[in-house]
Order: sequence, then C-alpha cells, then structure tokens
Amino acid sequence: MTSDPLAPVIAALSCTSAASSDFDLNPDFRLPEGRKLRPAGVLAAFVLQDGVPHVILTKRSSALKHHPGQIAFPGGKQDEGDADVVAAALREAQEEVGLDPAQVEVLGTLPTHETVTSFLVTPVLARVTGDFTPRPEPGEVAEVFTVPLSHVCDPARFSVQSRRWRGMRRSYYTVPYGPYYIWGATARILRGLADRMAQETA
Repeated sequence: MTSDPLAPVIAALSCTSAASSDFDLNPDFRLPEGRKLRPAGVLAAFVLQDGVPHVILTKRSSALKHHPGQIAFPGGKQDEGDADVVAAALREAQEEVGLDPAQVEVLGTLPTHETVTSFLVTPVLARVTGDFTPRPEPGEVAEVFTVPLSHVCDPARFSVQSRRWRGMRRSYYTVPYGPYYIWGATARILRGLADRMAQETA
C-alpha cells in the first residue's frame, strides 16, 4: 500500500501549539486590550505535482488595501453568509484562484493567527483532489504559484528579519522561495506547521 504523501501534515495536526500573532518575535510589544478582531480563514491547500506535495500560494494584487503585493494563502474575512471560517476559506479560494470546493478535502485547522490588520486568521489545511488549473481573480491576485512542502516544512529554511513599523522595529519570519519573498503572517503560519511536523518526527 502506497503511503500518503500528506501523512506528515495530517500527523502534525494532532500536535499541540499555541495561537500565534504578527508580534510573536516582539516580546516587548503589548497588543491593546479590548481590540476587535475580525474572523478570517485561509486555505493552505496541498496539490501533488509528480507525486510531490506542494502548497498553493498567491501573490496579491498591488492595488489591494490590505497587504498589497505580498505572498499569501488564498482566503479572507468571514462574511455573514459563511457558516464558519472554514467555509470562508473555501469560498475565498474559489473566488481568488478558481479552486472548486468539491475538489477540496479539508484535513483540519491550525491555531489562529492574529495579524497587524486586526484579523484573527484560522489556517485551514486541505488536500486538492483531481486536476486543478488555477484561475487567478485579476482584481485580487497577480499570480498563483506552488512551493514544495519539503521547503516550507524545514525550520532551517526560515530566517528572522525586521523593519520599522509604526515607529518601532518589528521582527518577523521569512521563508524565501526562488523569486518569492514569503514573510509575515504567511511565513509565520508555515513556520507553525513546520514546527509541528518537526515535533512529530522528533
């Protein structure tokens, strides 16, 4: 019997880890009390290419209000019509990259991640079944590409960098891949998955 290429991801879902935020690497920063966070869901969807699992990522349009031009998972805020954040992630993935929810097998979710833009993001891990040809939504997505799971599940490929943000130095994870500078919330979520997968194999 052939082993499931995503077995390490599925096993990692049973590990424990805390919720994360864009300020994890800034212990002196205090998030304001009483802040209002908007629920959102992102889809970390894995597709097999020549039998090797890759994660689908997007390069956001430079015209967007939030995180223009950045690398991101398909996803967005939960709307009133969404049953939950998983439904939001599936709907947004269909809108942004043309991924039919019928082709998606949800594997589970990771702990939430709080962004600097006041979203409480739930990462939804999923398997893409059948053939999938991305159709980027021109108003939101400049490009759709994939990164090998082996690249983003290796903690050694991550580095910490920093920049000035609202008068303070903010540190964040990065995990570059070729021409793609993956950083911020996307890199932090991937680092959380990488850490869980490392736990599972330790």
